[in-house]
Amino acid sequence: HFDYSIQLEQALSEKNPEVLAEIDKINELADIHYIRQKKPLGLGHAILCAKKHVGCEPFAVLLGDDIIFSEKPAIRQCIEWHEKKNASVIAVEEVAREMVSQYGIVDADPVESGLFKINDLVEKPPADKAPSNLGIVGRYVLTPEVFQELEATKAGVGGEIQLTDALKGLNKRQKMYAWKFSGKRYDLGTKLDYLKANVEYALQRDDLKKEFGDYLKNLEL
Repeated sequence: HFDYSIQLEQALSEKNPEVLAEIDKINELADIHYIRQKKPLGLGHAILCAKKHVGCEPFAVLLGDDIIFSEKPAIRQCIEWHEKKNASVIAVEEVAREMVSQYGIVDADPVESGLFKINDLVEKPPADKAPSNLGIVGRYVLTPEVFQELEATKAGVGGEIQLTDALKGLNKRQKMYAWKFSGKRYDLGTKLDYLKANVEYALQRDDLKKEFGDYLKNLEL
């Protein structure tokens, strides 16, 4: 299999060369490698599957069900703090107290505006036991030592290896930070946020925002 479809490119070059140019640009952005997680054994296991590919380099983890709209990508914000602190950085946001039981929560002390040094991580605590309301979202920059922690992490409920458990171990070995990112997050695991994200991003597109905006204004609610 090849990245390029000769028939498709020929058709686009004749009918829509602008689209072809955009596709060619996307193809040159990165070299994509795919690694299969053979069994559904949790996020920690999925990351561990990439160990041979990552090697001894720091790496980023982006979870596809968290969409973040921001002027500077949230993962870029985390990378910049990683480069300054030479440590793992986890994106967090403030969540309502009644919602903390749905998140991994960090116990952390403020270092400077928006940046916190992590003392501990707690997976989905009850509201009255949560050390803060800073919930972990799906953007991480991690040091390669996390692979050792993942390998040592025992499987929990359902046989899954939890990333939070490995991060707790990593935090005992080296400093870790939480960054309250700048941006608007949508949780695509919920129906409402899925719909909101589609509307929000459609309204950012020059080719859609006028017609789609007019459609929304004329809806009878």
